[in-house]
Amino acid sequence: MHLPPERLNAILARFSSSRILVIGDLMLDEFLWGKVTRISPEAPVPVVDVQKSKYYPGGAANVARNLRSLGAGVGVAGVIGEDHEGRGLVDLLKQEGMETRGVLTSGDRRTTHKLRICAITRQVHDHLEIEDQQQIVRVDNESRAALPAAKKQELLAAIRAEIQEHDAVIIEDYAKGLIDQELVTQVISDARAAGKIIAIDPNPNNAIDWSGATVMKPNRREAFLAAQLPYSGEEDALLKAAAILQKRHVTRQLLITLGEAGMLLLEEGAAPYHTPTRAQEVFDVSGAGDTAIAAYTLALAAGATGIEAAEIANHAAGVVVGKLGTATLTVDELRAMFGKSAGAKKS
Repeated sequence: MHLPPERLNAILARFSSSRILVIGDLMLDEFLWGKVTRISPEAPVPVVDVQKSKYYPGGAANVARNLRSLGAGVGVAGVIGEDHEGRGLVDLLKQEGMETRGVLTSGDRRTTHKLRICAITRQVHDHLEIEDQQQIVRVDNESRAALPAAKKQELLAAIRAEIQEHDAVIIEDYAKGLIDQELVTQVISDARAAGKIIAIDPNPNNAIDWSGATVMKPNRREAFLAAQLPYSGEEDALLKAAAILQKRHVTRQLLITLGEAGMLLLEEGAAPYHTPTRAQEVFDVSGAGDTAIAAYTLALAAGATGIEAAEIANHAAGVVVGKLGTATLTVDELRAMFGKSAGAKKS
């Protein structure tokens, strides 16, 4: 589908007046980059001489970060630990202009912290020095315990108040113990009663009934796992998995991200719609799914149809995979990507 510039601009213009609430597993991502020049004498592992480090909001917080980068008003809801990592995460969210009234602390769990150590290498190609990075190891420090009943009720009360202030709700499930059936049923019920858009980024390791949501967005692997079918690259097999998910979870739209193959949208009463990838170059696919659910939901909140939202989400993902790390994008970059894909079609 070709999205005319005037229609695209009308949708993008409404991004800044849209407010999205993100509920889910909040994480702090830490990156360390350094040079590797030798192997440790203590064990056959590389020694990384750290050159730089940076913290980013991760997990559901990365979805919120993508929304904010696209200009939306963003509220965040979840539970963090009473620790340094949790305080650092909240500071990052506030620095980027997000509302954190729905972020609660708990002494019963720690904040999920993911540390990635990356080696920086430089190679000379055609007389040009090219910098590259290779992730050596990732260290996860987290809790997967379920929320205590009292803390869950406190969180539900906070979410109920926040729903009224937002146009759409995204539930982002990383299966870290926050998202369970009781929370999902209550949030979907409250959001539907308030007439809000409800988007779900499910985790196949968490058996939950998502019925009542507006859209559910698994990737290809997650779709097959959730449908309890063997993984396949065939379109017929994917459509069979999609049909199972649509029957099991009564949602109006099912958006399946397909990596280098783009995205597949299934809507009630309409033929499946496939949009091929818009990526020009692929450096890092980290966080592309977060970008997709953020852009798709924001587009719906801005008045886009399902197909228009799928095109916007696909172009947005095409931008971020061309960047290193869990990247975000701006409205100007999104508009420019549409221009590039339109130019490619003409040529």
